[in-house]
Amino acid sequence: MAIFAAFVTLLLLTVTRDRHSNFLWQKNREDWLLDMLGLLVQGVVIPALQLLLVYQLYQWFLPAWKGVLELSLGLGFLLSFVFVDYLYYWNHRLLHHRFWPWHQVHHTVTQMDVLGTSRNTLWSSFFILYLWIHPLFLFLLQHPAGYVLGVTLTAILDLWRHSAIAPAPQSLIYCWLSPWLVLPQDHAWHHAQVQGCNYGANLKLWDQLHGTYYECDRAPENLGTQTNLTLSQKLFWPF
Repeated sequence: MAIFAAFVTLLLLTVTRDRHSNFLWQKNREDWLLDMLGLLVQGVVIPALQLLLVYQLYQWFLPAWKGVLELSLGLGFLLSFVFVDYLYYWNHRLLHHRFWPWHQVHHTVTQMDVLGTSRNTLWSSFFILYLWIHPLFLFLLQHPAGYVLGVTLTAILDLWRHSAIAPAPQSLIYCWLSPWLVLPQDHAWHHAQVQGCNYGANLKLWDQLHGTYYECDRAPENLGTQTNLTLSQKLFWPF
């Protein structure tokens, strides 16, 4: 519910900004279809698979492991928000190298836009660790509330960093968050036409540690990867 509320809020903020709302109405039918189907997959299909399939697989194959991990609320949150974030950093880098064909559609967005957060080839989520690791930790944890809180915050931040609602460089919120949290400006550079930086989801620390961080308080002018893929290729077989 919190994730949906964040999505609606960011969408309303986007529409009320004339420049960005004009961009929304200028999107072609193909982009609208890619974005809407991507949101449907990420918001409905993937959670259903996590609950009804992946979690059940762990129950069937690892029944003795259920609830073996006892962590406090705070440690459960850190497990999700920090540890899984680091795993995602490497997962994301892998998507840009060995598995690039399955990730390239996500980079066809030409403007930061909350609707494009989940644009992807429909089955590319199988290559993203969230599908597998979240049900695993929910299965292993005796008290998963802290972990769920971390997952929820990560999803909200994912919507935000893909949006055009970026804090002004001189603002207090920018000064407070910029040293450690991935902001929309940072992720926009990841979507720039010249890529290879800012792979992290929540924390800038991983990019800073591994030499892939690019710092700029403004978004790049040109975004998006050009492809010759047809709509059906983008949706099902991006080769």
